[in-house]
Amino acid sequence: MLTVLMVLDALIAIILIASILGQEPKSAGMGGMDGGGDTVFSGKARGMDALLARVTVVFAILFAIITMVIAKMTS
Repeated sequence: MLTVLMVLDALIAIILIASILGQEPKSAGMGGMDGGGDTVFSGKARGMDALLARVTVVFAILFAIITMVIAKMTS
């Protein structure tokens, strides 16, 4: 069971990396901290960016949950 979770965690990490890299830049780095730039939660993303933003959030949550389960099983 632990091996299956570890492989699943690795696959989710790869999908998460791909979904992050596939997104268009949302702001000018730290200069976008004033709220002028688009963010994942602003609702301004359209089309493929909106899909990738949702995929990123879902897979980040899955990655965190599975990683915590693996940590609990190994301790």
